[in-house]
Amino acid sequence: MALFLIPRYTGGGEEGEGNGPGSHSQALLQRLQERVRTRELQKARPKGAVSMKPSRLEGEALRPEDKGGSKEASGKKRQQERDGSPLRKVCRKRRKKKQQEDESLLDTDGGSDREDDETDTKERDCARDKELEKGEERSVPVLSPNTSPPPTPPSLTVLGQCSWKPVQKVKPLLPPWLNEPQLLQRRIKENLVPLCQVPEIHPKLVKKLQANGIESLFPVQAEVIPAILASVSRGFLTGRGGYQPSDVCVSAPTGSGKTLAFVIPVVQALLDRVVCQVRALVVLPTKELAQQVSKVFHIYTDGTGLKVAQLTGQKPFAKEQELLVEKTPAGFRSLADIVVATPGRLVDHLQQTAPFSLRQLRFLVIDEADRMIDGMHQNWLEQVAAAVHRPEEGAHHPQLFARTQQAPLTAARASVPQLPFQKLLFSATLTHSAEKLQPLGLFRPRLFAPASSSREEEEVEGLATPKEEEEEEKKYTLPEGLSHYFVPCSLRWKPLFLLHFLLRLKFSRVLCFVNSRETSHRLFLLVKAFGGVSVAEFSSRLTPSQRKGTLKDFERGKIQLLISTDATARGIDIAGVKCVISYDAPQFIRTYVHRVGRTARAGRAGLAFTLLLKQQETKFLRMLREAGLPPLERQLVQSSQIRTLLPGYEESLAALQAAVKEERAEKRS
Repeated sequence: MALFLIPRYTGGGEEGEGNGPGSHSQALLQRLQERVRTRELQKARPKGAVSMKPSRLEGEALRPEDKGGSKEASGKKRQQERDGSPLRKVCRKRRKKKQQEDESLLDTDGGSDREDDETDTKERDCARDKELEKGEERSVPVLSPNTSPPPTPPSLTVLGQCSWKPVQKVKPLLPPWLNEPQLLQRRIKENLVPLCQVPEIHPKLVKKLQANGIESLFPVQAEVIPAILASVSRGFLTGRGGYQPSDVCVSAPTGSGKTLAFVIPVVQALLDRVVCQVRALVVLPTKELAQQVSKVFHIYTDGTGLKVAQLTGQKPFAKEQELLVEKTPAGFRSLADIVVATPGRLVDHLQQTAPFSLRQLRFLVIDEADRMIDGMHQNWLEQVAAAVHRPEEGAHHPQLFARTQQAPLTAARASVPQLPFQKLLFSATLTHSAEKLQPLGLFRPRLFAPASSSREEEEVEGLATPKEEEEEEKKYTLPEGLSHYFVPCSLRWKPLFLLHFLLRLKFSRVLCFVNSRETSHRLFLLVKAFGGVSVAEFSSRLTPSQRKGTLKDFERGKIQLLISTDATARGIDIAGVKCVISYDAPQFIRTYVHRVGRTARAGRAGLAFTLLLKQQETKFLRMLREAGLPPLERQLVQSSQIRTLLPGYEESLAALQAAVKEERAEKRS
């Protein structure tokens, strides 16, 4: 590089030819004197100009000089610039070394050479002074403020410069069953399947379905029911072809008929059972949801001889034990074929009800699977697995059917018939994280997931593209008939916006969600004090019987506004909910999906509004966008429509304050 080219004395040639030590010293002294005069000229220049120092070395690139200032300040600034880069440090060391060599050459020159150099220098100084007087100043490299610095040599790498490159999004490496699910149709009304086109369903159950007004199946039901029934085509005691059945995972929007998708095949598989044993266990996160599922099982097991037991803690522990087992002279016998339970109560019976056995369990159904995975209360899944594979106590004779851990079929395992054990997972927001699903111990699982709307249109038109060319599938899906909006508001005016929707827009049967039971109670007292709206609260403040009665009144239309925590956001099917209002913005996307899923069920239309503070809008909208959900539309409310409610609102605030003080006084007493 030109920056590091240093002319050195090689000692060749004769003095007469200009190559001797004398000529070299003269040239060196001349360069040094020129530098001194150049610096003096630069100091005499106006401060507005930015000068360039001449190169110290032959071929060295020009470097910008400091702007104006005293000699000491400019020296410090230049020193800081030099010390800033490792490359400059190397250059500085080489220059210092070259300067020392030059000085040593000057010291070794003879006296005659020095006299000649001084004479030549004086002559050059006189000639330069004359040129300056005539205005013929020598050209010195000067950079104006608008002049760009000299280009960097192509061979020199400049440190500190960076180039922006697009970063490709890293796609997770998923197992094949997660990466390639069996797609379900999202449009319910356009893809109804008549019962006659699903021959796998037993005629008894077909009659029950028709008796309950069901003539067609939803897309989820039409795909999942035959898949589960295929695993029990040879009876529930043996798997198809002697193999263990595959576990089934279903991720479908709220209100798409997931409950019937597991109720029908479970009931049909147990229709021919002879001995009453617990063959199916359904685990759900809340008491209300367990009660709803138990009700559906009772409808389709009526007249079949199958018995359903509910373990949710709504009845005393001893009463629930009487529903599970009965003592006979020969010992205990089971009284339930299907058990619907919450995790906590189930663990209590596994630990304290000794005759309660799961050794003959055929189906383990986990509804709202994502929530059940996140909160493994008392390690209920591990205790269920231990109870399923627990050997029979006091049994010395070999059993006809063995129960061992699920594993690939081998010759040793095939020697004894294996009792199948199948897991069925259902959720509207089923996680695709293999790490979170690993504790479930799924065996060759099959995943059913909804297809995107764009792919459905392409399939209808016959233009579907291969899967590798598709866009990334959406993480979550919403009911197709749902229209959702967000309403910008302030914290002070929030209750007035809620009252505006109820009184001005005449919304009936509104389900309002809040984030805590304290907010639910205070909002309930405020709306009740305002008047004009039949309101009720639904939270853990109420007893199970009170919550059950509140839901019944809401379904019958006696309550216009039901203020609830997220206890009702999971799976609760409340008929006739036209509108859902999120008074408090949900913190997680799954919470939002389950909230708005309380309306627009079974292909119907529904509305959803979310009240957002100004500081919440960006984060909330980004959360929905990252989840692949449709964008929310902004719903503005005019301030003139709100101000008319102010007089009554002020009075209700005073009443709320008095009610809260009274409740606190009662608690203290």
